[in-house]
Order: sequence, then structure tokens, then C-alpha cells
Amino acid sequence: MTQSGVLVTHGKTELVQAMLDEYGSITRAALCEYLPDREPRKYLYDLLADYPARSGKMMRPTICIAAARMFGGQTEEVLHVAVAIELLHNALLIHDDIEDGSEQRRGGPALHRVHGIPLALNAGDALTLIALEPLLEARRRIADGLWLRLFDDMQRMGRECAEGQAIDLGWRQHNATSIDEGQYLEMVLKKTCWLATIFPIRAGVLIGSRGSVDPDAFVRFGFFLGAAFQIQDDLLNLSGDYRYGKERDGDLWEGKRTLMLIRVLHQSSIEERERLCSILCRTRSERTAQEVRWMRQLIGKYQAIPYARQMAQELAGAALHEFDLIAEQIPDSRDKEFFQQMPIWVIERK
Repeated sequence: MTQSGVLVTHGKTELVQAMLDEYGSITRAALCEYLPDREPRKYLYDLLADYPARSGKMMRPTICIAAARMFGGQTEEVLHVAVAIELLHNALLIHDDIEDGSEQRRGGPALHRVHGIPLALNAGDALTLIALEPLLEARRRIADGLWLRLFDDMQRMGRECAEGQAIDLGWRQHNATSIDEGQYLEMVLKKTCWLATIFPIRAGVLIGSRGSVDPDAFVRFGFFLGAAFQIQDDLLNLSGDYRYGKERDGDLWEGKRTLMLIRVLHQSSIEERERLCSILCRTRSERTAQEVRWMRQLIGKYQAIPYARQMAQELAGAALHEFDLIAEQIPDSRDKEFFQQMPIWVIERK
């Protein structure tokens, strides 16, 4: 429920976790069929299986399957597309960790920290190509015209992701310090929302409805949900416990332009801003623990965490509102309820 546009976060979310476990388990089992068991294991195929074997949330494939089933589709009709989404997500994680200089992923060291950048890069490339195999398998199960629409959508998703990542990396490389909320949300729309929420929903709707429902109707819902998810992820980077699975304060070490850092850049004094800009213009290896602690202190001083949490709640409330507008014409089901609970789960997750 919402009050004054803000999501009230005491709703039920048990179904979300149950379906993440159920649909995630189905996807994980099917995904393993596409990870080759052959040589060179040590230099390639063991690396491909590493991230998928770690305990990810499985949110993206679950959204895809639930969207299809919500419109009458069967799990087996959409499963291969869900697998393709999850494989591609894992491939991009490998590349993102290298580009960001990340130390940890899903509770363990990032792949390039274990095997080196060249082997990790090659594994990410291979996993990207392998993600096409289940997508081609899906073509046997859905009509050609529908599959072509799906493939076009996947192409767009890939382009949007690359553009969003380029913006994020470019801001850090060129030490951008005048970013506003609108620019941040546009970056998140591209980098996060298209792969995390928008494309999985659109793919599921296309397949489940056999093309009779316009997937464009779900773009706003997917954006609001995905943006709330990203802001919550950034908040967890500052305050999450062991369940978060990534390096605490990693975003500050990497100089990411999160919503909290953007607020500090706008609210801080001239002297503080000058010092902050001088820290951000250096590479991760050149920053010190003392400087990262000082950035955390600024985030606290300017109430950046409550500010970001408020925006995440507003976006989640907007997502729930958008889904309620769409849901009037959708029959009640477990999968429909999953989407009704998702906005609350997104900002309550640990």
C-alpha cells in the first residue's frame, strides 16, 4: 500500500521468496545443461560455472517465468528464455567486476581476483555466446514471428545495458561531479532496469500471451521496480550484512556515482566538495581507507541514506501503482500476486 506516494513497507513478501526459490531452482537445473563438461576445464569451463553456482537471487528468470504464467503460459514454454537471461546476467557480472575493480561477488572473490583478468574476460565472452543457445532452443517452442519480436527486444536490452554501463564508467573516468537525479535515473534505466526487470517482464508477457498483450504496457512498472532495486542495492553496499554478498563500501572504493554520493556532491561545502573531487579523480588503488571513511561521514552528515531510502520507497510505490493499473484485466493467480508483492520485497530485502 502507499501513503502520499511512499510505499508502506510492512506488506507480505513470503510468496516472492518462495517463487524465487521455486522458479530459480528450475532455471538453475536447466542452466547447467548449457555449461559444457569438457576441456579446457581449468582455464575456461570451470570459470563459466563459477558465478552460476553461487547463490544468486534468481530474480530475472523468476520475473520472466512468472510474467509468462500470469498470462497463461507454461513454464516449459518460457524456461529457455529465462535461462538465456540468467546466463547473460552472469556473463555481464564477470565483465562488470573487471571494469569496476570489484573485490567480491556473491560471498566470494570476484572471478578475475582468482583467475586473473585475461581468463576472466575470456570466460565472460564465452558465457555471453553460450547464452544464445537456450534462446535458439526457445525458437522451437514459440512461433517465428513471436521469436523475432523477442530477439529484437533482446538486442535492444543489450544495447541499453552497454549504453548504461558506458555512462557509469564514463562518469568515473572523467570524474563527473555535476550529475543530477534525472541523469542518474536515466543511467539506471539503461544499465539496470532493462536486464533486471523490463526485458524479463516483456519476454514473459510476449510468450505467455502469445503476443496478444502489448509488452510496452509494462515498461513503466519495470523501470520503477528496477530503479528501486538498484537504489536498495546501493544502500546495502553501505549497510548490508553477510547476506549482501559483496564488498562493504565497495561503491565508495570504486567511486561509483550512487544516489547518495550525488546528494553529497550537491549538498557539501566548497571545501568538502573540492576534497571529495580530488579523491574521486584517483583510481581505487590510490584511495585510502581513511578517505573512504571520510566519504561515509559525509554521507551521514548530509542524510544521504534516508534521502535515498525515501526515493527507493517512492519508486517502489510508483511500481505498485503502475502494476495495479495493469492488473485490473489480469485474472488473479499466484504469479500475479508475486508481482504485487515485488515492490515491497525489493526495498525490504537484505
